Amino acid sequence: MKPAIAWAKRHLSMLKSIAFVTYKEWAAYRSHMLLSILIGPAFFLAQYFIWNAVFSARAEVGGLDLRSMLLYYGTVTLVYYLTMDFADWNLQMHIRVGTFLTFMLRPLSHRWFALSQKAGHRVLGFLFEFLPVWLILALAFRLPILPVSWPWAILSVGLGFLMVFFLNYSIGIAAFWMTRTDGLRSIFALFRDIMAGSFLPLTLFPLAFQKVLFFLPFQYATYVPAKVLLGSYELGGISMSLPAIVGCQAAAVLCMWLVSEILWRLGVRRYTGVGA
Repeated sequence: MKPAIAWAKRHLSMLKSIAFVTYKEWAAYRSHMLLSILIGPAFFLAQYFIWNAVFSARAEVGGLDLRSMLLYYGTVTLVYYLTMDFADWNLQMHIRVGTFLTFMLRPLSHRWFALSQKAGHRVLGFLFEFLPVWLILALAFRLPILPVSWPWAILSVGLGFLMVFFLNYSIGIAAFWMTRTDGLRSIFALFRDIMAGSFLPLTLFPLAFQKVLFFLPFQYATYVPAKVLLGSYELGGISMSLPAIVGCQAAAVLCMWLVSEILWRLGVRRYTGVGA
């Protein structure tokens, strides 16, 4: 028991230190992050005009009225700022240029290092992206988005944070075979965002496709955190309570961690120190 506690304390200490250094590093370039404040509202504004036009001819679409639709897109925008990730780009860059070799010599896995970096980066993102955009949505669009249940919302967003990381990191691992993964990452990002509900609420897809999406990991990255924030969940004709869907989300994250672990072990065996 004591070795396990010591291991956990050591890794939490490393996470805190790496996250703090990453926060300080990116804080020096926070003007770049401030520019991203425009991206979320611009995306939301486009959806605002599109759905205003759609709802001018009908009262509901897929069981959602205009305000419900706008609340969904506003929530998805905020979830993005809390879970955004660059682990796939970062890993393939290290492998391609050879700097990954230094991580092979450290008493710390690169995956934990990358997760710690993401934690620090998103703390900064919370301050310079999430909060300003939340204010824009609340004041300019009259959408003060607040969780129906704070504990379940915080837990679900945290699990979404991990799911996005494991999904992207698994794609980054492909660099062990391909060296450059730019095309693969772009294609994957498109399909991930479609199947995660970033572009359309998943309930607008055909029922059969919704049932398939229920068993894929993507909805747990964006759709589930957004729906938990809004206080209800349904997909493919299945309605679940917040504790039940967050439990499913936790199981999905555990499965995705296992997939990333298997891919990691296979990838490291192929590493030849290219670029070093």
